[in-house]
Amino acid sequence: MELGKHHILIVEDEESLAKTLALNLQIEKYSVSIAVSGSEALKIFSNPNTSLSLVLLDVMLPEISGFDLFSEFKKIKPSVPVIFLTAKNQSTEKIKGLKLGADDYIVKPFELEELLLRINNIVKRNQPIEKPDVFHFGSCSINFETYEIRDITGNTLTLSKRELGLLKMLTEKQNKVISRSDIIDKLWEKNENPSSRTIDNYILLFRKHFETNPKEPKHFHSIRGVGYKFTI
Repeated sequence: MELGKHHILIVEDEESLAKTLALNLQIEKYSVSIAVSGSEALKIFSNPNTSLSLVLLDVMLPEISGFDLFSEFKKIKPSVPVIFLTAKNQSTEKIKGLKLGADDYIVKPFELEELLLRINNIVKRNQPIEKPDVFHFGSCSINFETYEIRDITGNTLTLSKRELGLLKMLTEKQNKVISRSDIIDKLWEKNENPSSRTIDNYILLFRKHFETNPKEPKHFHSIRGVGYKFTI
């Protein structure tokens, strides 16, 4: 986990506990902010430039109860998960917190290792799912992560790294001509000497995979004396 990738807000009026939690979270490579009051917590939480991965929220705060503060948080950024921290070991308080929609509830004193584990589980669970780098056109697709394509017939095939590299260059510059020299500079090492027909052969291969009629290409074009172009 990269330092600063996940930002945790600790809302705890017991400063010694807040600092201890912050230190241990920083050791685990989290970024941490501390608020010792409800107003300070709201200021940090509502800052549009602050992206929070989780809030550790004490129930017993001097200005406002943690439950009321939680309700304010949910009005501002409802997707940010919250773990309640409290000295009250009463089932009614725990049920109240969970009914409000808290992601977890832990009673003081707690085992630090257990809290860190719960935090890690919730942060992982709430991470956005990264969409694979897939390019779609017509009934065809190119997956630049798996090196797989779906061709015009619906079959799945695996291409080489260089073939995918050329497809990446062409699809990223739709309707623009890319010169042969630019392609060679990007995809070949200086000590390699691709023949003048090498890229042409790749284009012919792409037409075979992706064109309804390879002899009358709709997508992959060779511009005589200039370069190559991809269009949709």
